Amino acid sequence: MMPRCSVQSNDVQLFQSLTGLQQLSETHRFKAWFLDQFGVLHDGKQPYPGAITTLKNLASSGAKMVIISNSSRRSSTTMEKLRSLGFDPSLFVGAITSGELTHQNLQRDDAWFAALGKSCIHMTWSARGAISLEGLGLQVVENVQDAEFILVHGTEALGLPSGDALPMKLEELESILEQCAAKHIPMVVANPDFVTVEARALRVMPGTLAARYEKLGGEVKWMGKPDKVIYKSAMALAGVDPADSIAVGDSLHHDIKGANAAVIQSVFITAGIHATELGLSSFGDVADTSSVQALASKYDAYPSYVLPAFTW
Repeated sequence: MMPRCSVQSNDVQLFQSLTGLQQLSETHRFKAWFLDQFGVLHDGKQPYPGAITTLKNLASSGAKMVIISNSSRRSSTTMEKLRSLGFDPSLFVGAITSGELTHQNLQRDDAWFAALGKSCIHMTWSARGAISLEGLGLQVVENVQDAEFILVHGTEALGLPSGDALPMKLEELESILEQCAAKHIPMVVANPDFVTVEARALRVMPGTLAARYEKLGGEVKWMGKPDKVIYKSAMALAGVDPADSIAVGDSLHHDIKGANAAVIQSVFITAGIHATELGLSSFGDVADTSSVQALASKYDAYPSYVLPAFTW
């Protein structure tokens, strides 16, 4: 049996390097696998080599698989995206996205969300497709003075009352945030990622705006990884306990740190957003152990296992 890997031990961070997931799967230690999508399964445009086959093999082993993603889109949209890229949605128990959590919480009687009000500045996507707020009963406003809170789904545009989106540069959106901070209104960010992998390039994500708002003194509600709420939701969906769960992701700050917070084991995929930091030039390159160790310490996020890519 494969030795159990601890998350951390005194000053030495322990992880086991793998060449593929077959060895780990065959231990049958984990009933549920919580999988990030961007940087693990695909790059937003196409599946990574071996990803579809690896998913099928995991499913054949009896593993329950749940997509947990910081996507600002709802779970159903995420599953359709996977289908369009050639993945079989029936292999998954379901998907939990930060966008779905945001939508659900905006509809609930949670005291913090109920206190937000209904008028919001909406930062969304343009080229990637604006996100609908239908069914939430919100009033999108353009004037900061009319806003009670900020809702951030994207980094490309300002949502308009008509439902359309006005494309804006990141600097323009940050200028609006400065006005919001002066008014002391809270922000809900529906995608905590700072960047994501898209066609082998890094794209700025809503978490960057949220981090900027916090630096301005604003209050931010982060919906998604690394908060353990998304892992708890995934465990509830799969009907498992932390000891039966393992998370797979490419972001140390979001995926691995979140798994640490949820007290579950994790697999760090080095071919994703940290590839450049690790000195990797080609897909599937093996990262130097000491480089992974140093990067894990930098982000204070400690994987149980390290793998070049999501392969069998």
